[in-house]
Amino acid sequence: MSTLATTKMSSKGQVVIPEKIRTKLGLKPGTQFIAVGEGDVVIFKKIAPPSFEDFDALIAEARKRARQAGLRRSDIPAAVRDVRRAR
Repeated sequence: MSTLATTKMSSKGQVVIPEKIRTKLGLKPGTQFIAVGEGDVVIFKKIAPPSFEDFDALIAEARKRARQAGLRRSDIPAAVRDVRRAR
């Protein structure tokens, strides 16, 4: 079941997450969130960097797809230059 609590926004736009909810969700200082707003609804979703295992899997998948696309390591500097020029 959901934990309900009320809170309010400060003049600086800061919102305190009630202690009951912080404890239940294991939120610590420095926890990062993405905020989504639509109509009268605001949703905060906790985000975290991937674990080393997840990151390794992401890199392996990226390398696999690059090979399938025919990319070579020597293509990278030119691709970076093109992206930087496009800014």
